Amino acid sequence: MKRHVFAAALLACMGFGWPLLVLAQDGAATLEQQVEGATDTGMNGGASSSQPHDPGKGAVTNLPIPRFVTLKGNQGNARRGPGLTHRIDWVFTREGMPLKVTAEYEHWRRVEDVDGAGGWIHYTLLSGVRSVLVTQDMAQAFANPDQKSDVVYQSELGVVGKLLQCVPDWCRISVEGEKGWIRKTALWGVDPDEIYP
Repeated sequence: MKRHVFAAALLACMGFGWPLLVLAQDGAATLEQQVEGATDTGMNGGASSSQPHDPGKGAVTNLPIPRFVTLKGNQGNARRGPGLTHRIDWVFTREGMPLKVTAEYEHWRRVEDVDGAGGWIHYTLLSGVRSVLVTQDMAQAFANPDQKSDVVYQSELGVVGKLLQCVPDWCRISVEGEKGWIRKTALWGVDPDEIYP
């Protein structure tokens, strides 16, 4: 029996499935409020090193650039530059949404969403837990990474699922407790040739 996984709240907000971020207003919450009491946790934060580094890796964490992360809470201010004095351009409002890290500077990470919008976010607002965004309406999730296997559910455009595993052309994701394999071409938040974990 096929099941449908709906993004009712998501679709109700915007009507078509992409309410990933909203334009910031002057009254948006400040980063000081978001990260009050945050402390440096070594590899995730810290000052950039003066040592030469591989351009394909972050200057602070030495992790690959670009790479995918997720929004830790339900609000993350994206600024024009890496610091509290920079203007807030966007506010990401969806907990667990995948974001791509494209640069690092001290405690800041430059991120972008599926549409390429974003800015600089404090590292404490990001998580290494992986998720993916379904970019194809009614994407089929199969029991195995094979289109001849049973369809276990379908996901609407804009649904976010937890990334469990990836092989060359498929990823196994969990959406509202349902688990299945979806073709990578229907997902954003994983590299085309990525094997995960």
